[in-house]
Amino acid sequence: MPASRGKVLVAMSGGVDSSVAAALLAEDGWEVVGCFMRLGSPGETLDLHPIPDPARAACESTPARIGKQGCCSVGDAADARLVAAQLGAPFYVVNFKRDFRRIIDYFVGEYAEGRTPNPCVRCNDWLKFGKLHDYARQIGATAVASGHYARLEHAGDGPRLLRGVDQDKDQSYVLFGAPRARLAEMMLPIGGYPKSRVRQLAQDFGLPVFDKPDSQEICFVPDHDYAGLVERERPDLALTGPILTREGERLGEHRGHHRYTVGQRRGIGVAAERPLYVLERDPARNAVVVGEREQLAATGLIAGETNWLLTEPEIAALRDRPGRADVQIRAHGEPIPARVLIDHENRLVARFERPEDAVAPGQAAVVYQGDRVLGGGWIREALRD
Repeated sequence: MPASRGKVLVAMSGGVDSSVAAALLAEDGWEVVGCFMRLGSPGETLDLHPIPDPARAACESTPARIGKQGCCSVGDAADARLVAAQLGAPFYVVNFKRDFRRIIDYFVGEYAEGRTPNPCVRCNDWLKFGKLHDYARQIGATAVASGHYARLEHAGDGPRLLRGVDQDKDQSYVLFGAPRARLAEMMLPIGGYPKSRVRQLAQDFGLPVFDKPDSQEICFVPDHDYAGLVERERPDLALTGPILTREGERLGEHRGHHRYTVGQRRGIGVAAERPLYVLERDPARNAVVVGEREQLAATGLIAGETNWLLTEPEIAALRDRPGRADVQIRAHGEPIPARVLIDHENRLVARFERPEDAVAPGQAAVVYQGDRVLGGGWIREALRD
């Protein structure tokens, strides 16, 4: 039997992507250790509808064929365990439910502050490629692998994060927050394949999840009622308030500013001769500000809490003068050509080559040159000058 190439901890969610990632690594000679992150089943995380222990035990011991929104249910744990057993890999469930509370607090807090959160990016930063790496070191694993559609390139100046080859499934956006030094400890086995090929590989490997539906975000809001979740956590936000124009004219009343999204057109609840869009949410006044589409356009943005996947000389170059790059402001949004620089506060300042609608504070702004991720940050301000 050939010697192992080393031990790798694979974050197995019970879906087809992470299952194929584990199978590819095992086939390539790695000692795979499967790990399922127990974040809390839908409802269980917030103690809304806890699953009785006997039911939970039954779910965890029986393969579940479920098509649902989340990625961390007890049924998913059963599927992940089944795949690991088929691969002959040890399998562990790591209880991150207490740590996941931080994700939910962040989610609710961002809405309370008038921003639009992205919990999946934070989950990757804090848990999947944060605490999970600490656990990997404890068991002697040299890397953590996942089923993300992104690639890693090991160049002479260090590792680089790249888009996945399947542009429709590319997930490099949600990985921008991984520290540059951590890229060397990451493995992304399926990033070089299109989704259709990954499904075929799952079938070729004989994995029982080959036809399992993809999970949909957000895992801890299984009923899609994010506003209801926010209100259960923060009842004080369920307050009516004014819907205003930029000039201060009152057009109507909202049912809680957290129920609105920058760029939203439908369901605002006011009648006007021309279509109106949500321009911003103002928690200080408990107001929703609306206007016409041309008022929504931004010429750039400022993002804080930046993480740069660049060498020191590359960072220095962007401090000296703006460089041309593409900026992506949504997970599946179109790249926006821009001139970007790193200011004296280490913030990302981007000036778009064309105006862009719906630049939402709270979302991630990720910078690319071609397929390479240069870094990014969290949008704090949309520029309109």
